Amino acid sequence: MESATFGAGCFWGVEAAFRQIKGVTGTAVGYEGGAKTEPTYKEVCTDTTGHAEVVQVTYDPAIVPYEALLRVFWENHDPTTLNRQGPDVGSQYRSAIFYHSPEQADRARASLEQVRQTGKFKRPIVTEIVPGQTFWPAEDYHQQYLEKRGLSTCHIST
Repeated sequence: MESATFGAGCFWGVEAAFRQIKGVTGTAVGYEGGAKTEPTYKEVCTDTTGHAEVVQVTYDPAIVPYEALLRVFWENHDPTTLNRQGPDVGSQYRSAIFYHSPEQADRARASLEQVRQTGKFKRPIVTEIVPGQTFWPAEDYHQQYLEKRGLSTCHIST
């Protein structure tokens, strides 16, 4: 199994999208990319911790390649809005790929270039591609939030 970590705005809808992918064996929502140790949702929402809301995906690369996860990432948020997704504003909602290996970094950069070349987005893509840091799991009530409430999505379509 391998891990992949993505920040694409509010983590609830993004997690739900990844959970539908064959070969994804687990997901967890949480916080990454900031300086605060063991941040809470309330702290991250102040936009002072430096953390992004992220989804950490555990997957079987024999079933689902990393590139397929990258496609889900690009399709489930607007990577052209700096520190914002829909009505959610702040650096915690930034578009980011936290890579876990040099190979993931190379593949993430290649996918970014492919997305740019499609011309799908009229504005510049602002997605960060940065080394993974410590992943801090969000509180239990955030895990599989939509699923627990019988909802399927809340993300912004692009």
